[in-house]
Amino acid sequence: MDIGIIFKIAAVGLITAMLNQLLKKADKDEIATLVTLAGLVIVLIMVIDMIGQLFGTLKTVFGMY
Repeated sequence: MDIGIIFKIAAVGLITAMLNQLLKKADKDEIATLVTLAGLVIVLIMVIDMIGQLFGTLKTVFGMY
């Protein structure tokens, strides 16, 4: 695991925050909420994938199949 995943999560957060502010200033509050929710789902999918890789590595290290 490298530090690149932290930068990816930060990039998704920054893009989501910028889009959220832009949409709120355009009086599109509902769409801004959906954009924020979509950003959260993207980050959660990335984290869940990393946790899956961690469990796979643990299974191979301890010899559990």
